[in-house]
Amino acid sequence: MSIAVHDWINGSTVDPAIFERWPDYRLVLIAAERVDPRQLAQVAERLHGDAHEVVRAAGAAEPDPHTLRWHAAYRDFGIKPRLARPSVDALVRRAASDNGLPRINALVDLYNAISILHRVPIGGEDLDRYEGPARLTLSTGTEPFDTTADGVAVVDHADVGEPVWIDDAGITCRRWNWRQTSRTAIHAGTDRVGFIIDSLDAPDHRGAALAAEQLAGLLPDPVLRIIDNTAG
Repeated sequence: MSIAVHDWINGSTVDPAIFERWPDYRLVLIAAERVDPRQLAQVAERLHGDAHEVVRAAGAAEPDPHTLRWHAAYRDFGIKPRLARPSVDALVRRAASDNGLPRINALVDLYNAISILHRVPIGGEDLDRYEGPARLTLSTGTEPFDTTADGVAVVDHADVGEPVWIDDAGITCRRWNWRQTSRTAIHAGTDRVGFIIDSLDAPDHRGAALAAEQLAGLLPDPVLRIIDNTAG
């Protein structure tokens, strides 16, 4: 069963254990309905090009300071960057490659480009496929993760203690922002969306703020919420 936009925004939580280990973490949630991907295709095309230009103008895909903070967080839960990279790191490296970023669909291309331009991890969810609110927690190792391997649908599981995003049906993203489940991924016909912007860029979280402003400005009647360690 899908979840209403306001219920997804207001019901989403971060486990206190996350803030205990990474007190500088901040989450920005954005959700909207009646999104028309066709109306976003032109701006997605432009931002896709801008993202490539910015990365290639830099001459290399070396991690920026915010991405290095994500590398440190990944090492904290036992993952070396070469084994699994934070999403924004992987995107920047692909944009710097000869083949560039793959084109997926207007909404995904849009938030991937904004992620690169502001150097902040962003995840996108189809709220018609989401069950319950989003929760960032440490995995027990039992939650199902629907994914694919060699083009075949499989059910995997996270490592115990790994930061994962979950809904009522299982894991929606492993290793914080490394890999999204195929179950809730945005597709060409998605018109009810939720975006998750992860930031360790304390104290001002400028990249997340700019990314949220740009993304929300492109959506009809967006709903936003910030969750951080000051919420009490």
